Amino acid sequence: MRPAPDRLSINTATLRAQWSLAEIVDGLARHGIHGIAPWRDQVANLGLAASAARIRDAGLTVTGYCRGGMFPAIDAAGRAAALDDNRRAVDEAVALGARCLVLVVGGLPKDPRGAPVSRDLGAARGMVRDGIGALLEHARAARMPLAIEPLHPMYAADRACVNTLAQANDLCDELAPSDGAALGVAVDAYHVWWDPALEREIARAGRAGRLHAWHICDWLVPTTDLLNDRGMMGDGVIDLPRIRGWMEAAGYEGLHEVEIFSTRWWAEDADRVLDTCRARHRDAS
Repeated sequence: MRPAPDRLSINTATLRAQWSLAEIVDGLARHGIHGIAPWRDQVANLGLAASAARIRDAGLTVTGYCRGGMFPAIDAAGRAAALDDNRRAVDEAVALGARCLVLVVGGLPKDPRGAPVSRDLGAARGMVRDGIGALLEHARAARMPLAIEPLHPMYAADRACVNTLAQANDLCDELAPSDGAALGVAVDAYHVWWDPALEREIARAGRAGRLHAWHICDWLVPTTDLLNDRGMMGDGVIDLPRIRGWMEAAGYEGLHEVEIFSTRWWAEDADRVLDTCRARHRDAS
């Protein structure tokens, strides 16, 4: 069964090269798209209050706020600064009316130049666990769900040392075993499509009420850039309808968020990109 058109949301990374946040909001309203997931830098450029008002006035659902996380650091002061920044991200997500704050948890600790200073992936994962655990109190008080987003293993060193949905579910079991509303997962097809345990782990998250977000794009063969060569739905090898079926069978009822980091699509006219997103959401996802 094809997805309903009103289930479409656009992550603003998809159009960040063409339009400002204000232009994206106006464009989504013009194209009859009902959801948006903004990034913090774009919100900061427009202003938090102005961003919230513009999104609200356009009648858009904020399917997620990008992003919190990046917990590992080389010392206690760095980890404390990361926690403070995450608390601010929670408060911003609340002001925007977001359904969740997406956590890209961070990889190996880095020096000020961005170079890793450790090879201890286990220690980095411990910092992630401790950081999320410390953030939960503030997030619960604010009633803002946190959504751990596992990233493809190619990002383990620099962006996220949580790389499978099983790892994310394990963290939820440890930190919030009976509170899926407070701590759950964001399932991004680009990052988890390859996982042989994916169907089982989606069902596991669904049983616990942890499925907070569903992100879609496609994996191109060949992929020419690990960060900025995501494909439009239908242009690659991910069986998006099958995975969506697993999500829906597990109880997911939220919107389908298109998130495409792509130098190719950033070079296209933004209105054409949105037209294509609508068509591919209907026919290929």
